[in-house]
Amino acid sequence: MTSPRFVGIDLAWRDSTPARPANETGLAVIDADGTVLDAGWARGVDEVVEWIGAWATPGSSIAIDAPVLVPNATGMRPSEREVARAYGRWHVAANASSASLAWLGGRTLGERLESAGMVYDDGVAEVPAGRSSYFECYPYTTLVGMSELGYETRRPRYKRPDTTLPLADRRAARAAVCDDLIARMSALESATPPLSLASHTVSRLLVDEPSPLVDRAYKHREDLLDALLCAWTASIRVRTPERLQVLGSTTEPDERGRRATLLAPARDSQRLAPAPRALGRPETSGRTPSAPARGAPA
Repeated sequence: MTSPRFVGIDLAWRDSTPARPANETGLAVIDADGTVLDAGWARGVDEVVEWIGAWATPGSSIAIDAPVLVPNATGMRPSEREVARAYGRWHVAANASSASLAWLGGRTLGERLESAGMVYDDGVAEVPAGRSSYFECYPYTTLVGMSELGYETRRPRYKRPDTTLPLADRRAARAAVCDDLIARMSALESATPPLSLASHTVSRLLVDEPSPLVDRAYKHREDLLDALLCAWTASIRVRTPERLQVLGSTTEPDERGRRATLLAPARDSQRLAPAPRALGRPETSGRTPSAPARGAPA
């Protein structure tokens, strides 16, 4: 029997159209040993769904960096407000998502995955045994919430150039921050759960090659890096669920009982008030007595 896998999707929110292909989506999948089984890029929800179908096995967990469940017509979801409350000290906040946005590729992806037999994991309701599931994550919360990465006071500024620096220095400084992040991620081979960037030819290039200065090439690299962080977050979700918190857990569920949540790694100092129910998965449900345990994969 094939073991469950941990899938990471750094999704481009805008889907492809006949006139304009979507931006790149970063893709990564790892196993329980942290080995990167595949890593790369896709364009558009169709390609992403096809790739997930090829790599996800029964009981796999899929972490998606994009709004997945968006019940609010306007404004901001409670889970997004809670990101700032929990991680604001680390300079982490979330953009507002609502049904009024022009691009909601995450919602489309979730609908497609459900059509393929997968289930939405909101961190509150139990996931049926043996079913592959997907949830929403935010890589910045993983970066500052997992102490192994060492970001004690603020998030790494690897997304965009630092506008406080002279223009001529900004891209080089951004590349240096990204290379430092990659070095920290390279040390996760002995972490619990592990991640081994060197185990696949594509992810190994992150280690072997310096980050580029040109924006387009840099974004290509950043999308893959975030996908690997998402895949590691999916592994954390299953193997050490006590290290995550459920943002938005107290919101009203929709007509199908689903909550628009965000599952985020958290240090003790980042945790908000305990929710009525907590995270739980089969390997660790005994450590969190109040947690709903997910049945073991068949």
